[in-house]
Amino acid sequence: MTEASVTESGITASYRESTTERILEFDREGTTAAIAQNREGYAMLKVRPSADGDELERYYGFDMALDHAAELLGVAPHDLPVPDPAESMGM
Repeated sequence: MTEASVTESGITASYRESTTERILEFDREGTTAAIAQNREGYAMLKVRPSADGDELERYYGFDMALDHAAELLGVAPHDLPVPDPAESMGM
């Protein structure tokens, strides 16, 4: 199972793979947002308020999912750190 995390500018990004999903979760001062994709990496990205939260929206592109996650955290998308294993998320 692949896991990685990085912290920049007060935002921690944690990437992990479960048996069914690839999950990138962000935490900023206790506020979270998550992006999930099927384990194979070809399905749409799901944005959630947390890794196990209800789906809020689906996106084809990683950039669009990052925009939504950033909005949930109240930061600019370019402020979100992305661990190396998560760079390949999206279609």
